[in-house]
Amino acid sequence: MLSVKEAIIVEGRYDKIKLCSIVDTPVIETGGFRIFKDRERQALIRRIAEKRGILVLTDSDSGGFVIRNFLRGTVPENQIKHAYIPQLKGKEKRKSERSKEGFLGVEGVTDELITDSIRKSGATVLGETADKKSGEITKTDLFILGLMGRDNSSKLRSALLKELNMPSYLTTNAMLSALNCLYSLKELTSFLEKLE
Repeated sequence: MLSVKEAIIVEGRYDKIKLCSIVDTPVIETGGFRIFKDRERQALIRRIAEKRGILVLTDSDSGGFVIRNFLRGTVPENQIKHAYIPQLKGKEKRKSERSKEGFLGVEGVTDELITDSIRKSGATVLGETADKKSGEITKTDLFILGLMGRDNSSKLRSALLKELNMPSYLTTNAMLSALNCLYSLKELTSFLEKLE
């Protein structure tokens, strides 16, 4: 079981059940979009973030990113970290059909994908030495690699996001955050070389 300092914020009950079986830390559910109007839960999340920090782990669909961005605006930047799961097609076992967008949620991906995304998020994994990636990706790197500030940057970003099984609607800043959670600069450069 992975022991994490930060409390993990997930969307729903089944995500929480999944996480509680693989991590040793408080897991708080947002209740999906109910978090937008639930002032008490927002206050609780802010208090937890202030005390121990939070790690947001939502589904990789558009709803998950709306909730993630809402929390990003609710909690100070230095108290929040983000873990991302890849955007994989599929259906959770307990459901009779796929979600509207057809992607697996947190409850549907493997334990290994979750623990890997937690480790790569920069979360404080207790009992493990920090394995800081060399070559954190910056906006300057994105410019040099043609992912921003060029005529075809948008097309290149779309192709890269598709290749990496990441949501196609990520903003440049969200993409940068997700890339730094998942890849080194060297790995990103290698992916881009394959695309060309």
